[in-house]
Amino acid sequence: MGKYIIRRILISIPVLIGVVFIIFVMLNVIPGDPVTVMMNEHIKPDIIETMRHNMHLDDPFLVRFYKYLAGALHGDLGESYKMNRPVNSLIFMEFPNTLLLAVCATLVSWIIGIPVGILSAVKRNSLADRLLMGFALFGVSMPVFFIGLILQYLFQKILPVTGFDSWKCLILPSIVLGWSSTGSIARLTRSSLLGILKSDYIRTARAKGLREIFVVSRHALQNSLLPVITVMAIQFANLLSGAVITETIFGIPGIGRLSVTAIENRDMPLLQGTVIFTTIIIIFGNMIADILYSVIDPRIRVN
Repeated sequence: MGKYIIRRILISIPVLIGVVFIIFVMLNVIPGDPVTVMMNEHIKPDIIETMRHNMHLDDPFLVRFYKYLAGALHGDLGESYKMNRPVNSLIFMEFPNTLLLAVCATLVSWIIGIPVGILSAVKRNSLADRLLMGFALFGVSMPVFFIGLILQYLFQKILPVTGFDSWKCLILPSIVLGWSSTGSIARLTRSSLLGILKSDYIRTARAKGLREIFVVSRHALQNSLLPVITVMAIQFANLLSGAVITETIFGIPGIGRLSVTAIENRDMPLLQGTVIFTTIIIIFGNMIADILYSVIDPRIRVN
């Protein structure tokens, strides 16, 4: 088990460095000059060049990437051009809000998605099955911003539709953010459980006269949830990486909204920092999902 975890960590390191390089390239080739955005496009060119030199923006590309990577390895993601504050402090100031939103959205998707998938599998090909899978398909298909706007319109007189100053402000964003995950988990739970219910040991359990509820809960459910657990871990990492649309619609100060602010201000260090931070979370989430799967089902473990 220890060798498997070490191998997964070692595989993640070059992936992370490659992602950092790609992000650095993409953000440095897009049009626009951050110095011009910071100051004013009517500022004299010599002043702009002096600022570019002081910020080391005139250094060769590889030199700038090496300096950035060296700083990132020491936990220094640079300083925000617009806010004049370390990127690290800005990210960790907003991250707790994103973490709280992601946890609530994940609980919504688990609490609704798993029971819906189980009930749909047990009532296969019935009216309830079609209605529940229609609900799941609707959740997967509808854009997040559309669901957000609809819920804001319907519940604007009952619940807060913007801000982040009380627990009530979490209700609508959590439902919106967890909506598509709910549909995915429900559909995966149903398909996985249907496959298990066709197994020989399930037929044996039924032949012994066990009630259907015990057959499903004690014998089928545990094995059918293996792929679901993996997907849930990955989805949580994706939610945790920053719900850009949800945080923007509901005015939540989180990683997603911080990224949007960085894009609007052409704040390259802040944008690079938020993207790299979310990338680390996603890689770490996938690694945790693989480890959990190997713990639950040792057959897939690599020795």
